Amino acid sequence: MDSTLACLAAWMPRQRWYAAKGRPPSLRLVSWWDLGESGAAEAAGVPAGGDVRVRTFLVADEGSLPAVLYQIPVVERATETVHADAAHLIGSPVPGTTFIDGPHDPAYAAALLRLVAGGGSARGPQTVAIGHPVAAARVEDRPSQVVSGEQSNTSLIYEGPGVPVICKVYRQLHPGLNPDIELQEALAAAGSAHVPRPIGWLEGAWPDPDTTGVVHGSLAFAQEFLPQVEDAWRVALRAAATGEDFRDAARALGTATADVHLSLAECFPTRAASAGDRDAAAATWERRLAIAIAEVPELAPLREAAEAVYRRALEVPWPALQRIHGDYHLGQVLHSPERGWVLLDFEGEPLRPMVERTQPDFALRDVAGMLRSFDYVAGSLRLDDPDRSADAVRAWAREARHAFVDGYAAASGGLDPRHPLLAALELDKAVYEAIYEARNRPTWVAIPLSAVARLVERPAPVV
Repeated sequence: MDSTLACLAAWMPRQRWYAAKGRPPSLRLVSWWDLGESGAAEAAGVPAGGDVRVRTFLVADEGSLPAVLYQIPVVERATETVHADAAHLIGSPVPGTTFIDGPHDPAYAAALLRLVAGGGSARGPQTVAIGHPVAAARVEDRPSQVVSGEQSNTSLIYEGPGVPVICKVYRQLHPGLNPDIELQEALAAAGSAHVPRPIGWLEGAWPDPDTTGVVHGSLAFAQEFLPQVEDAWRVALRAAATGEDFRDAARALGTATADVHLSLAECFPTRAASAGDRDAAAATWERRLAIAIAEVPELAPLREAAEAVYRRALEVPWPALQRIHGDYHLGQVLHSPERGWVLLDFEGEPLRPMVERTQPDFALRDVAGMLRSFDYVAGSLRLDDPDRSADAVRAWAREARHAFVDGYAAASGGLDPRHPLLAALELDKAVYEAIYEARNRPTWVAIPLSAVARLVERPAPVV
């Protein structure tokens, strides 16, 4: 097993979903399971006792603080039979065998879909993975492809026959039901047209790396795939680039967002904002602003004006807290010609602990995230083409923001987003963006800097 861990440790830092870039992993094997029970492996073309083994490793990276638990599906084949792309090869822990990154091998892809959509279980030491079908789906012999560009998960698309399916494999594991599954199942059951239809999910139980107990959590989630549609970022970027009027589309997106928030408020408990919520928010705003000023000195002259925006938010009544999307931006929405706007990826910010992601929050936080996303459309266009008219792209973003808020207000059942809290939440988001861009993409820092200046000068939520 030492050779397997060494092989994984050499391969993991090159993967987009690996969280601790810049240093080698310090891995400990927690457990594993084989996709070989309930006929899963045989049905997927993996002969029992043959030259192909489909195994999922759970490894803890103890070099991170706190330690991160990773799910690593692997297909082990005889080296002379391997024809996979070299980019998807993990290595050869023992002579004569080669490990392939599971999602890129048809044996794992087929076995995963059968387990998630067809039910059954797969077991290992103190570990079990159980499939929970939600909707009947044909699972036999489907070609699959891996979605490129994902940061924290790995998704596989399965084309026909039947309904196309996309299955997301969670690379970083946490105890508890992933809100991606919980919220989309609840919304679909409530009849919302703004989420894809769930197909099934994979629940796991594994040894707790920190105790002697066993924890339960989510391993994968399959849902209806909408082929040949674009995400809202691409749709909005193209519209802004060509000067297309986006107001109707933005208004419809605001309406869809409000509809989803209303459904979530009906499906899950809400609660009034407490003094503790206010204190926690104020402390977060203050701490983030201090960090941002230390790392982005251009923000220092705006400190008093930013603090005034936060004070105004603290001086007025706040709306109730409820379950929300939690990581809402244009890239999390698809535009379907038949169904309109469809929301995706309700798991919240992947790096936050699961217990935080499942707590009630402000619906206005999602609104603020989308408003910032419209600003990023305009800002990215200017970065790509500095000769483009700054006034034109700012006007496009301003109109889209107004229309989005108008659509939300009309459909929200009384929650007017034009609230001092929204101004504070958007400002805090822009301050966070300034920190992120300064650390990761310094040439982009002008986008949040411009937003902070505008938001403190004229703190009305959408201008």
